[in-house]
Formats: sequence, C-alpha cells, structure tokens
Amino acid sequence: MGKVSRGVLTAVLAAGLSGVSGTAHAATATADTDILAKLKAIPGMTVQEKTSTLTGYRWFWLNYRQPVDHRHPNKGWFEQRIMLEHKSDDRPMVLYTSGYNTPETMFVSEPTGLVDGNQISVEYRYFSPSIPQPAVWTKDTIWQAATDEHSLIKALKTIYHGKWISTGASKGGMTATYHKRFYPRDVDGTVAYVAPNDVNNKEDSAYDRFFKTVGTDPKCRADLRNLQREMLKRRPEMEARMTAAAQEAGYTWKIVKGVDVAFENSVMDFEWAFWQYHLQSECADVPATTASTDDIYAYFDLVSGGLTYTDQGLEQYIPYYYQAGTQLGWPAPSFKHLRPLLRHEKTYQPRTYVPRNIPMRFDPSAMPDIDRWVRTSASHMLFVYGQNDPWGAEPFRVGPHARDSKVFVSPGLNHSGRLIATLPAAQKAEATADVRRWAGVSDQQAKTLVSPPVTEDPFLVRHPHL
Repeated sequence: MGKVSRGVLTAVLAAGLSGVSGTAHAATATADTDILAKLKAIPGMTVQEKTSTLTGYRWFWLNYRQPVDHRHPNKGWFEQRIMLEHKSDDRPMVLYTSGYNTPETMFVSEPTGLVDGNQISVEYRYFSPSIPQPAVWTKDTIWQAATDEHSLIKALKTIYHGKWISTGASKGGMTATYHKRFYPRDVDGTVAYVAPNDVNNKEDSAYDRFFKTVGTDPKCRADLRNLQREMLKRRPEMEARMTAAAQEAGYTWKIVKGVDVAFENSVMDFEWAFWQYHLQSECADVPATTASTDDIYAYFDLVSGGLTYTDQGLEQYIPYYYQAGTQLGWPAPSFKHLRPLLRHEKTYQPRTYVPRNIPMRFDPSAMPDIDRWVRTSASHMLFVYGQNDPWGAEPFRVGPHARDSKVFVSPGLNHSGRLIATLPAAQKAEATADVRRWAGVSDQQAKTLVSPPVTEDPFLVRHPHL
C-alpha cells in the first residue's frame, strides 16, 4: 500500500483473534485420502506434504509453474509457492494472499473459519522464493499477479468443485480486489480487509484531513506532532543512535544514500505509524518533548523502526515499492508542521527505496480503472476498514450499480481492523451471513458449523509495512 513502511515491527493485533494450539499431530484421515495424488496429477504442480499443526487439516506445500508474462507464456517460467490447508474437497475453498510472502506456518483466515473451508495461501510474484530469474521487473504488475491467481484457480478447480472465496488484508486486500476486477467469475465472493485505494496519486489531501481529525483526543494528535519536531531538532543525537544500532546489526544504507535520509523518512513515518498500529488508549505512552534522547529514540524505534530503511530492512519489500512507484501509488501527506526542519522531504516516495538499476515509470491509469470497476461493477464484495487507520483515508467505495457489495468500518480500530468480528453486532451478523451465503453454507448448516479458531497470518503480525 503506498508507502507503507509506516508499519511497525512491534505491532500486536487488535482483539478478536483466538489462539490455535501449535501441537503437531498426524493428519486426520479423510474420505479423500487420494488428494495427494490428485494434486500431483495437475500439470506444472509439485507437491510436498508436511505434518499438520491444525486439527482436521492436511498440510501441503505446492509449487506451481507460472509464466513470467502471461501474454507471452513461451518467454520464461517461475515457480510460485502456495500453502494448502486441506480439509475436504467438497468444502468451500478460500484463496488468501498477504500480497507479499507466504507464511511458513499454518493459520486460519477469518473467511476460512466462517465457512469451515479449505485454504490456499498464495505468494505474490517477485517475493522470495517466487521470483523469476532473471527478474523482469516490468512483469511485476497487478494484471500479471491476478492472472497468476486465475491460472492457479483454474487448475485447482479440477479438484475443489465447491464455492470459492478470496481474501486478504492491506496489500492482500488490494490483491484480492484487483483479481476480482480482472477475473470476476473466478470466485464467488471477496472479503478485502483494510485495502487502500489511492485513486489519484497526485491528490493526497484525504490523508491531511485524516490526521487533523483522527481519534477524539486533540492533545494526543498535538503530542505526536510535537515529538516529531523534537526528533528532528535532536537529529545528531538520534542519528548517532541509529548508526550504532545499524553497525551492531551489520546493516547499511546504500539504497537510500545515507543515514540522514533514512532518519528523516522514519520521522515522517512516525505519525502515520502510530495511528496505523496503535490505539488512542496508548497516547499516554508518547514521551514528552523534554524526555531524554534515549527515551525518545526508544519510542521512535518502537513506532517507526529505526532500521526500516537500511538495505537489509528494504530488501524483501523491494517488489512492493516497485509496484507502489509504478501502479499502486503512495500516500504523500503534507508535512507543513515539520518545515523548515526537513532536508529530504522529496525523498518520501518509492523511488527512494528501490535500487537505481531497476527502472520505474508510473502508470496513472491503473488505479482509476480499479476504482471505477469497484464503484460500478463490483459484485459479492465486502470491504472492512478500521476507523482510525490512515490507510482507510482513501477507501474503496461501492456505488449504486455494484451488486451485493458493502463497506464496513470498525469503530476506533486501526490497520489491525482485519476482522468482521470487530464490527458492531448487527454489521458482524450481516457480513458473516453474506460470506457464508457466497460460500454456499446454508443457514441451517451455519447453526451446526464447528469452525476452526481464527488466527492471524504470522507474516502480517510482524510486518513492517502493513
């Protein structure tokens, strides 16, 4: 999502998640014990079964051969990694993506829990290890990625004949939305959580309006901005601590061209990062401007991540920044309250975080096309946002011609508002009923459904961008 490094490495997701035992056990035998053979019979698919850690599921790792360029499939291939949690081939299938890497431990997304279904977790192209060699960066596009999912769904529907639901949070929610736009008949419903929608990359006043009104405590908003200014006033001392931390970790700042740029970008991130992953109830933890530099740096590191813009911190997210700078767009709030203390304000953009040997050119038509389709043609789509999430300042909206589609907002929540369970009771019931209806789960079946506990994608829990 735009310049999402305003995420924080210390995020703990909001309430509403239930734990799942991590005790390994043998996979439960089912009537379709030949699922392994069925998977192996799919052309271009390799399969490895692992010992399941979730009761009632078998655990498979799949690698599926995808064209680097779906328009010219004879010009190279790569192996796309997919995690399959198999319950039964007559249950609904949920296609989950974070829009980034695939986690390497089992988990249950909320739609999977709601419909007691199977789940595949699809790794986004150009994220390790699903990387074409050599990496042809011009093929890291939303259409190519949507067509990856289209190809995979087509292959797996030879086994899973039931209803399909797609889902994801943040960039994953965007990914699910883009796939639905290009291939609207692939799935029977889509649940997109906290999905940003930067329609016009040159018009970002929505973010400025958001920061002027977020929450109900003007003092908290003022304290955050005052602390940002104090950080910049203490630039030498703050950068000395960043430098020491990077040296200790063996990290460098070659991509962004120095600690001064990295520090300033992280300070510009600070207000965004606080509201993205912290609640208003945590405002009391914000240090006073008279606090020691050690205390201020510790809080800065907690919220913004002092090593976020090191080469090592950026490395695995370069495919995201490439897409942000070529199609997705990026938020650019005004930083009037930080002037004239800023030296590198113009570096606050994706081009700064992508190595210069990778060419980038922005396509301003990509996001308006998606937005127009959602407003006029969306069907069976559900968008869930957190009220205090900066990424929700430019949300998706459904117009009068959209069919069976809704947008809900979780009061007081932030970017962790990834759950229907966090909605007010009436909206929660409505959204739950919609998802189950799309998945072919009848009201009578829903009454007797024993759904697995929902857990968060472990990749997102510590993700510095989401």
